[in-house]
Amino acid sequence: MTELITPQGNYPVSAILFDKDGTLLQFISLWGSWGECFLTQFNRQLEQRGLRFPMQHLASLLGTVHDAEGRITDYDRNGPLAMGTMSDLYAILSWQGYLLGLSWAEAVVLVDSCRQAADAMLERSRPVRPLSGLVPFLEECAAQGIPLAVVTADETAAAESHLRWMGIRQYFTAVIGTDQVERGKPFPDMALLACQRLGASPAEAAVIGDTNGDMRMAKAAGAAVAIGIAGGMTAGQAAGENGLTDAGGPADTAGNVQTANAQSVRSLLPDADCVVSSYAELGVMI
Repeated sequence: MTELITPQGNYPVSAILFDKDGTLLQFISLWGSWGECFLTQFNRQLEQRGLRFPMQHLASLLGTVHDAEGRITDYDRNGPLAMGTMSDLYAILSWQGYLLGLSWAEAVVLVDSCRQAADAMLERSRPVRPLSGLVPFLEECAAQGIPLAVVTADETAAAESHLRWMGIRQYFTAVIGTDQVERGKPFPDMALLACQRLGASPAEAAVIGDTNGDMRMAKAAGAAVAIGIAGGMTAGQAAGENGLTDAGGPADTAGNVQTANAQSVRSLLPDADCVVSSYAELGVMI
């Protein structure tokens, strides 16, 4: 059996399952663009109806961080945009429209119009960038004949498009979106279906993801190992929860910063068996 090489040791595996956003591709490059367009359209259409959403609550809608110009610069790895299904996101925005005075039907139609605008923007710009070291690792897996699958909270058709845009669709035997299962992450359904499609036992599958929902899915499915990848983590996520400051305190030395950052990553991925910062830390061998 093939062994997956990690900094914490080697794991015998017969398949590897990957999350998509933040694991295969840089999260902010894709979903920051989509979220900005979606929220801009949402506010604009509310204003056209004489309604106004409280801007101070904008970030809390999807779990995003915005700069002074309204650009999304960061996100909550365990928030709605990172972990929710597309239906979850649409429901959140529809509910806000309803609270502001729209009928539920009006709110749903408004949100669908925003979705169409954001999806069209993505199709035009295709802002997808693979994580560092991803393609060499996929090539190494392919050379060893390890079947690979994608398990994503996104819908299957969109996931297929994103993989094609990055030029990596050919590496994956199966692409499982949340629309193919009854329950999304952190439930095991997607991992179990992916293993079924690959003809692999869940107990011999590795799961690689960037959120604790991915890790919990792996545990619930009985996967061989749950690997958290921090390669797509922003500086704010790596440092923000540890009291790092511009002067004084833990940020005084590079060593302390590195230690604090590692602790923060672990706090975001508490159920991971192993956390790596790059695909360069992983390998496979027979």
